[in-house]
Amino acid sequence: MADQAPSLAVEAVLKRSSSLPEGTPQVKGYDFNQGVDHRALLQSYLTTGFQATSFGRAVQEINSMIEKRLEPLEQTEEPSAPPDLSQRHHSGCTIFLGYTSNLISSGVRESIRYLAQHNMVDVLVSTAGGVEEDLIKCLAPTFLGEFSLPGRELRGRGINRIGNLLVPNNNYCLFEDWLMPILDQMLLEQKTEGTLWTPSKMIHRLGKEINNPESVYYWAYKNNIPVFSPALTDGSLGDMMYLHSYKNPGLVLDIVEDIRKLNSHAVFARRTGMVILGGGLIKHHICNANFMRNGADFAVFVNTGQEFDGSDSGARPDEAVSWGKIRADATPVKVYADAALVFPLLVAETFARHADALTAQNKKD
Repeated sequence: MADQAPSLAVEAVLKRSSSLPEGTPQVKGYDFNQGVDHRALLQSYLTTGFQATSFGRAVQEINSMIEKRLEPLEQTEEPSAPPDLSQRHHSGCTIFLGYTSNLISSGVRESIRYLAQHNMVDVLVSTAGGVEEDLIKCLAPTFLGEFSLPGRELRGRGINRIGNLLVPNNNYCLFEDWLMPILDQMLLEQKTEGTLWTPSKMIHRLGKEINNPESVYYWAYKNNIPVFSPALTDGSLGDMMYLHSYKNPGLVLDIVEDIRKLNSHAVFARRTGMVILGGGLIKHHICNANFMRNGADFAVFVNTGQEFDGSDSGARPDEAVSWGKIRADATPVKVYADAALVFPLLVAETFARHADALTAQNKKD
């Protein structure tokens, strides 16, 4: 009839809903009428929706890692780890932290250094740039610039651009001056003492030599946190080793010993947690180590990668579940975001929040 809406339209617009499961969270954001409470603001992310909710779930996942890490193992539970792992304490959860080089170039370096300084993570994995940029910053600063600065002009001035960060090429010249005598000494020890160098042993040595508390790898050295970087030649470190091979040839780095050590940290752990910032080599290297134990118990990925191209960098955690790199009963989280925005906030709501308990555990060990 002309005075009634078409029944098809009524049924479409006024379709009745079925009930959602009891306890389904309601969307609710932060109310600034309560004043500015930054912790309450971050806690409200859990019910805000979109990537804010992913952030809130990442906080929960990392806090679960920390909760298990703080659980002491009973004597009967002590894993029969090989001697080369005996210097690290055995806890209820071994935490792997991976990050790409750009994050060390940025101010995220200070958040990572805090975790190494206070012995809050157990294994670090990074790229060559993630090692060298930390050391170079101890020799000379990195500066803020703009994404839009023209490359041709910068090249003429000897300025390298990393996003909106600027690194004068003189910094790498200083790095060469600092590094070459260390490479000479490493080669001498290889020849005279039979030292078998690996990337992790080299990074340990560089952390000792830099002797600067602003450095991530100084604290990794001090706290005996292993740092794995299987592509250590892919960066300025590789450039320097290449040049050194002409001046004083013969230095050898063994990556096979390192893969055994990295995998052993996963295999002999009671539980494992992965916090991976970025993608590429560091993401797969940590996940593949956890494959050796049929998957990590906890996982948080922070990156902007998409999965449509089939790349490992963009893969969601569920793909890692299919490979046995994350356990099937785990509750992994991926936050689609720039880690420079997200990771300091994650640290604030997790590791820093539990700093007293974590440092007390380290003193016991």
